Amino acid sequence: MTVRAAETTTSAWIRRFHPAPAAAARLVCFPHAGGAASFYFPVSRALSPDVEVLALQYPGRQDRRTEPCVEDLGILADLITGELGTWCDKPLALFGHSMGATLAFEVARRLERDGVRPCALFASGRRAPSIHRDDRVHLSSDAELLAGMVRLGGTSAQLLEDPELVGAVLPATRADYKALETYRYVPGPALHCPLTVLTGDADDQVNLDEAAAWAEHSEGEFDLEVFPGGHFYLAAQAAAVIAVVRGRLATEVPGLAR
Repeated sequence: MTVRAAETTTSAWIRRFHPAPAAAARLVCFPHAGGAASFYFPVSRALSPDVEVLALQYPGRQDRRTEPCVEDLGILADLITGELGTWCDKPLALFGHSMGATLAFEVARRLERDGVRPCALFASGRRAPSIHRDDRVHLSSDAELLAGMVRLGGTSAQLLEDPELVGAVLPATRADYKALETYRYVPGPALHCPLTVLTGDADDQVNLDEAAAWAEHSEGEFDLEVFPGGHFYLAAQAAAVIAVVRGRLATEVPGLAR
């Protein structure tokens, strides 16, 4: 992988809400199914200027809504890995929530394969890649899919009363669920980077055993952080989550204060 100093402009894939050229490290943030880069604006604001956040914008949403969605997690990981080559001139960490956690893991595998070792991987709200459930949400009716989004807590029921918004959000959400639910872990070398897993104690999408199973996927230091809350626990626990991220990065990156 070619590594060169990052330019101030970003690609269609990356949103840099708070540019911080002097940051000691970068944190790449991977949205959940149906999510967008803007979900991580508060994270960017909280960590800047010590850590520069690069929030990913998948095709098919917000300003990329006219582009076809990617329905294969492996292809999506390949595309994102190619985009990150520009940003590896300083320590690079990855944070993903839900679908984003599995995607971040696959990108971390590809980075290490190409000789770029992430300084940390944060996997939130998702069972270990080797743990499979036969979920088929992507085959649900529109009404069932929308109800599920509200139940998980990541989307306001009031927002989904807007037909125009539903028309914009639903295709990307269904495509993301298809990518996630058709994903199958392919055994391979364990990661070498530190791995921090974060989960809510009332999340029905992942139990504690499924979260703990992430430990088999990295030879680096492993931490499991459990917070009060459901699948989107991190909304109410934002300050605590940020503290965990900053603490781990401070351990791994010289010169970064806690």
